[in-house]
Amino acid sequence: MRKAYQALGRFEFGLAAIGAGICLFVIMMITVLSVFGRYALHMDLIPGAYNIIERMLFPLVVFWGLPLAHREAFFPRLEAFTAMMSVPIRSVVGVLMLVVELVIFLFLLWYMLRYSITSLQTGRTMQLGSGYFPVWPFIMMVPLAIGLMAIETIWQICRHILYFAGRGPAPASMSDPLTGEG
Repeated sequence: MRKAYQALGRFEFGLAAIGAGICLFVIMMITVLSVFGRYALHMDLIPGAYNIIERMLFPLVVFWGLPLAHREAFFPRLEAFTAMMSVPIRSVVGVLMLVVELVIFLFLLWYMLRYSITSLQTGRTMQLGSGYFPVWPFIMMVPLAIGLMAIETIWQICRHILYFAGRGPAPASMSDPLTGEG
């Protein structure tokens, strides 16, 4: 199970580092070319550049980076407020908060999956210049990101339960922020 979790971590890292990195680079290039064309050549070199960035590339940067941010604890968590509680209470509160988080992620996953499937079935497009470009492949990345975050939340819940049952190490969120001890 740990190997699958580590493989999932490498996949999330690839999405964030490579996928989002490439999108960020393309956003910079589109911006530079668009500004150069507008002010130096007095023409639009990339028709619909704003739409490309706003509706395709920027959402990819965000949704490809979210799962890794959630895994690496950069994603805001309410467990920071439980640091003053005793370890057993902290564990129970941590599990309850993770369950609430999981319910929210599963609701978002269900809703976004329905929206993505509808976009695929209808062939959702957006106008770029005088033509249309399919946008549904970009919409499909949203349920992927939310699904990865739900899997990470399930993993964290299992780690808390195993710790509480005495069958595993303390989850990282259980350690005392000052001493590092669980």
